[in-house]
Amino acid sequence: MAPTLYDEKPEPGDLIEIFRGSYQHWAVYVGDGFVVHLAPPSEVAGAGANSMMSVLAEKAIVKKEELWDVVGTDKWTINNGLDKKYTPRPARVIVREACARVGTELPYCVFRGNCEHFVNELRYGKAESRQVRKAGEAAVVAGVVGLGVFALASILFGSSKKENKNTE
Repeated sequence: MAPTLYDEKPEPGDLIEIFRGSYQHWAVYVGDGFVVHLAPPSEVAGAGANSMMSVLAEKAIVKKEELWDVVGTDKWTINNGLDKKYTPRPARVIVREACARVGTELPYCVFRGNCEHFVNELRYGKAESRQVRKAGEAAVVAGVVGLGVFALASILFGSSKKENKNTE
């Protein structure tokens, strides 16, 4: 059995978050030990850094596979974290729509159409990715900090050039 963060059994319609190291893969539990997930070509359990190649994929396939085959040896948890923000759709609707999409090839974009967008659209009717939003927020903070450092350096080094001109 794959390691989990807790021993709760998923119910149909639950979202499964799988920790792949530097990112998370997402699936929706459809019952009887199976999940449906949006899988770019490099998204396989145990692929490690190779799964990061999924950021370059333009297409992905909706697959129905056993939970343990998707999880592999990675840690996972049930994460219906957007339930406080959105009302989940009925489990039977989530499962029916997830299974109806199996075998479908979809456009894949890590920023606008990844596996987390896919499962959130199934559960809530809203394609949303918190990991993309968090990455965007981190990039904005890094940009602001970088801009601040650049401005400070400009002030410090710019003023010393003015001083040099005045002393000549």
